[in-house]
Amino acid sequence: MTSEQITNTGSVSGDCGSAQARARTHVQAYVQTQARQNGSAKDGSATNGPARNDSAKGGPSGQKHGLQRCHAMLRPVSLRALLPWLTSIIGVASALCLVIAWFPSTVWNTPIVSSDAPAHYYFIHRLLDEGLGAALHLWPHDSFYPPLFHICAYLVIKIAALFGVQCSIYAAFNITWIIASGVIFPAGMLVLCRYFLRRWNRGNPISNPISRISQASSTPESSSVSESSNVSNQQVSSAVNRQYNVTFDATFVLRNLIGLFVPVLAVSSVCHPYGLLNAGPLIAFGFATSLLPFLIAATLRLFDAIAAREHIAKWLAIAAVAGVVCLVAHPRIAFTYALILVPFIVLRLPWKLILGAFIAMCVGAVAFVALMLTSFKSDRWANPDSWFHSHQPSKNLWESISFCLTDGLDGFPAILFALLLIAGTAAAFVCASRRAAARASDSFSSAASTVVPVASADVDVDASTSDIAVSAADSPVSVSCPPPASHSNATDAASASSESSRLRRNDRLRDVIALTTAFLLVALVYVCTVTLVGALPNIISAPWYRDENRIMTMLPLVALPLLVIGINALAECVSACAASASFAPSASSFSTKNSASSVPSLSSASAVSSVKNASFASNWIVLIAVFLVIAILAVSAQIVCPSRSAARDTIIAHSSLNQSDPNEQLTEQKIAVLRKVTERTGTQATIISDPLNGSMYAETLFNANMLYPIINARTDVPSAPFGKVETAFASGDAQQVLGTVCPLTDAPEYFLTMGDQAQSLQSFPYRAQYDSFHNEELIDTYVDGGTLVKVADYSQYGQGWALYRFGCAD
Repeated sequence: MTSEQITNTGSVSGDCGSAQARARTHVQAYVQTQARQNGSAKDGSATNGPARNDSAKGGPSGQKHGLQRCHAMLRPVSLRALLPWLTSIIGVASALCLVIAWFPSTVWNTPIVSSDAPAHYYFIHRLLDEGLGAALHLWPHDSFYPPLFHICAYLVIKIAALFGVQCSIYAAFNITWIIASGVIFPAGMLVLCRYFLRRWNRGNPISNPISRISQASSTPESSSVSESSNVSNQQVSSAVNRQYNVTFDATFVLRNLIGLFVPVLAVSSVCHPYGLLNAGPLIAFGFATSLLPFLIAATLRLFDAIAAREHIAKWLAIAAVAGVVCLVAHPRIAFTYALILVPFIVLRLPWKLILGAFIAMCVGAVAFVALMLTSFKSDRWANPDSWFHSHQPSKNLWESISFCLTDGLDGFPAILFALLLIAGTAAAFVCASRRAAARASDSFSSAASTVVPVASADVDVDASTSDIAVSAADSPVSVSCPPPASHSNATDAASASSESSRLRRNDRLRDVIALTTAFLLVALVYVCTVTLVGALPNIISAPWYRDENRIMTMLPLVALPLLVIGINALAECVSACAASASFAPSASSFSTKNSASSVPSLSSASAVSSVKNASFASNWIVLIAVFLVIAILAVSAQIVCPSRSAARDTIIAHSSLNQSDPNEQLTEQKIAVLRKVTERTGTQATIISDPLNGSMYAETLFNANMLYPIINARTDVPSAPFGKVETAFASGDAQQVLGTVCPLTDAPEYFLTMGDQAQSLQSFPYRAQYDSFHNEELIDTYVDGGTLVKVADYSQYGQGWALYRFGCAD
């Protein structure tokens, strides 16, 4: 390209916006250097006719040509800027619709009747009563519980009130869960998967026809071509390749096609979020899991910044903020975070930072052990084999391994997911290894070559439309020019050395190894939890309470990114194989035509065009195939989903009031009794009852003041009044009972009996502490002595159901 053409290109590009102005600056700098070194080239060129001068002077034809080029450049830039956002919005919106469609409608007006649900409802209720200041001591005994989910639900209620809408605690609870599960989690998984895709595809279009021409042109038939001709051929190939990447970047399209389905696949598995809503529900841990992909992505970007030695403070701050948010959601998520990040720490950080990270992990492990030893009194700490003594394996070895490989999917989608995961991982290892070897070879060659000749004017004219390349990864418009002849050998050598250092990082191979290792670590913890027994499995799974539901949530965090880069690698391999047959004849023709002269001519354009057309067709075939495979997986996972349906059915059953067992936590009879009790006592009087009979739900259903609003009113912590009241009531001493109960509040104190403890709560480890509250003989003794006075009889609802008032002076 001559200096006049470059100048004209720069001036026209500058009219397209501020981004183009930066490109023009680089072009003009090149023109000035070229003019100083090769001033005679511009004045003496035979090609500088009137038309070219008119273009250089900005005449009508030059302006028209410049405007056409401006529009041609802006169109790809707009598409590249819009497509990622469009696919992201569609993908996350689809995931949200799936979560809403799955969500049980029965829990909008009634609570989920399960072990942990009353506590979460109570935490929201306490925030409403006491304000955000209660967030640091949500437990009834005023100790800390991770409050982020409950704060969000509290804000939902307050925001709805601003618009005159009364939102119940249950509705706020459900809305917060839906937002976390249907928006935050799929969006986070999309960010995480696109991070790995960006690193995998960095500077690597899925099919590179010009590189294959270069490989073919180095055959024995073309070995007689002079060294200067080979260099010129490479420059023409580079120019055409840049134009090819602008007009059709298959990698960019594939990345967005995969990204379109990542949010859908993120919410297709029962592993998360559905399993945790059914298990307890484990709301706080599930909320932290939904936030975790953002923290992982921010940490990996921090590792990139450390490797590049730039923007470290920025990404350190972002990762720190994300980490604090996740810890406020649930501190135990740190174990999941550490387990997944360990392989990346080992493979991508300097040894000093690796040592520091492992020291921090050891300190955290010691602190966790100290916390457990001081918080939970047990005589089994020294015998790990006796930990979790009530735990029973739920799957055999093959079932647990297959569950990991299928990401918790069912039927045909599970088989397809496992096949894609295995084949994709193998393809990723092959592609990454071969590219690492090729880069090492290229790095050695580029370091050895320190002189880059400048192409002739004819070559520049032919490639003039190729020297302006649009790259969405860096800036809207970037201009690529051949290196000036004035570059010194030392500069070229330094640049080659820097490139060699960058290429030796082998990002692809490191990512594949790290992701595969993380997946294997998660699978190991899962297998230890659901299949193996003994001291070692107990120790490995102890950070997650040896709870299958908590460990299941880790699978999508590692399986989906591994699947995504695996599919990308498979597409790359298939494209290379499909196009190789078409490339060979055209590349040979290209090499033969260019062997006739030392400088390539326009006669090679047909060969380049045929190769590019062949690659274009093969890329479209690959893209369509990838799209269909992922679409089939995503759609079939919504059709064949018995595990998710079973979880939904279980939640519906838990929220139903039509229970066959009258002693279950909530029935229609108990709802009627709790309503009558609250109407009689008011909302200020204290009501004492066995929380395992369902009476604790009166707190959030009717705003009653229950002394035990959750089932886990532990007695092994120094808190009042729980331990004192339970001990006093079990003593049988009337004076001790009244001396403990009466000072609780200035309002009256009541005692409610509603039968035995619910069968669904028999696994609760502290249930025996409430046995005195449904001991009929003990209750009759207090009634006979005047300690308790019956004020309402509900025997028509259940045998022995009644409301008593403590015989206090008030």
